[in-house]
Amino acid sequence: MKELAKKDMVEGEEAFERFDALVGKVMAVPRKEILRRDAAYKKRAAKNINKRGPKPKRRDVSRDLGAAPLS
Repeated sequence: MKELAKKDMVEGEEAFERFDALVGKVMAVPRKEILRRDAAYKKRAAKNINKRGPKPKRRDVSRDLGAAPLS
């Protein structure tokens, strides 16, 4: 276990090269593609009925949008 931890902790020139390669991979993805993937994930996650935490607001389909207010 200690060997693995030492292997992951890199300093100096190699650390910079690894970081630079990672940033290059992230920046290679266009923003439009990231937004598309995020929207697809949110759509898929919204279908999960067992989701913890606050639920996204849903459109109220029971309201009659053409009716006049009661006041």
